Amino acid sequence: MLIIPAENAINWKRPPWVTLGLIMACLLVFLFYQGGDSRKLEQAVEHYLEVDLHELEAPAYEDYLQRQIQFGGEEGRIHELQQFQQLREENENFWLAINLLMDREFYQYLVLNQDVIWAPAERAHWREYRSVIEQDYLQKLSANQLGLIPADLSLSTLITYQFLHGGWGHIIGNLVFLFLLGFTVEKALGPGRFLIAYLVCGALSGLVFTAFSSGSHIPLVGASGSISGLMGMYVAIYGLQKIRFFFFLGVYFNYFRAPALAILPVWLGKEIYDYWFAGATGVAYMAHAGGLIAGAGLVWLLGKSWLQVREEFFEPEEDEQDARFTSGYAQAMASLGRMEFDLARRQFEALREHYPDRHILLEHLYHLAKLRPDLPQYRDLARELMNDTLSRRQPEQMIGIWQEYLSKGESHQPLAAEDHNRVLFLSLKQHDLKAAEKAFERIRSTGNDVLTAEACRLLAEEFEKLQMTPKALHYRQLLQAG
Repeated sequence: MLIIPAENAINWKRPPWVTLGLIMACLLVFLFYQGGDSRKLEQAVEHYLEVDLHELEAPAYEDYLQRQIQFGGEEGRIHELQQFQQLREENENFWLAINLLMDREFYQYLVLNQDVIWAPAERAHWREYRSVIEQDYLQKLSANQLGLIPADLSLSTLITYQFLHGGWGHIIGNLVFLFLLGFTVEKALGPGRFLIAYLVCGALSGLVFTAFSSGSHIPLVGASGSISGLMGMYVAIYGLQKIRFFFFLGVYFNYFRAPALAILPVWLGKEIYDYWFAGATGVAYMAHAGGLIAGAGLVWLLGKSWLQVREEFFEPEEDEQDARFTSGYAQAMASLGRMEFDLARRQFEALREHYPDRHILLEHLYHLAKLRPDLPQYRDLARELMNDTLSRRQPEQMIGIWQEYLSKGESHQPLAAEDHNRVLFLSLKQHDLKAAEKAFERIRSTGNDVLTAEACRLLAEEFEKLQMTPKALHYRQLLQAG
């Protein structure tokens, strides 16, 4: 059974650069660093077979597996024993050597029990050649160098193991999930905090794995613990909100909606169940469980401080916003068509709260307010629309709104001297001297002596430039009289 959250679609206008960077880092490590592992392993096998170490170790390995089954209760290794015996019978020495060299727990078993397993001559031969193979080849494999080994835990490998993978199937599966989950969590947390949270989840996942595999020499590699952390963060971010999940069961797949947090115990229960009952599959189930707990725990503990979700995360995408706006705008226009002006005003106001940058909404509200020019709302919206047209560099529209307000609303709710002064400056810039003189008279009527004197001086200078001497003299006289 597979359950994946599928609530969001990626917005390529704002790509998830950190998620894409992590994917690229894993690919580069796999191709250029781990790419040399196969050659090192081949050389180890060649050397191993040349000195006939398989003749010494194969009987010991059969005995080791039988002990694991009989005394360790690891019945899942019965199939492993049968396969190994078949390889011996068919003289498949290459694959026989691979099995013997790659079982790190068996190597530790040999180191501890060599005095009991072999006679002195055989033991000396084994020590001489096996140690060379270990040092020259096996210890140089990526998993043994940078993988997380519970028996030899270090802070550095808690990070480095997250970028190693065991094969193409392993890395492709992990990177697909990293992409599907990463772009949403990165959008929610922001690039920097997302990267830190991702690495911390991977480290905590590794610590949980180490706690359940204490003393093991088998290296852990892969990003699945970190990705499980993303799954935990994903559902913790949404909390009890119902989101969409994709599920795959056998040959059947579909979508369903459920509270996000309700899926966390399902995921967690599956990993714990598989840990106890799935047998030796090579999958680090407890690392997955640790990642889930770590991811959800980080959001719950730090979600109101350092790991707080960005406010814009829950805003709908642009396409969805456009669809919602179109629907709401159509309803408001329909109310206008039915002459339900109060309802239309409330609808436009509600739309403007969510879409403050849509200029058309301000224009509709202005025209509705114009129906009652005696109310302060008309003056406020006229002033706001004047400022809006000025910011959008539409001087003619601003002057037109001002002139319209003078004829309808100025007698009820006068504009301030500063409003008329902006029109004066704009009119002079547009060489509309008639509007500029009209604005001057309005400034003068407000009783603001400072702005009146400045406006008078500007008009006098402008008329002097145009060699309109009578007009210039008129404003000079007014300036001196003031």
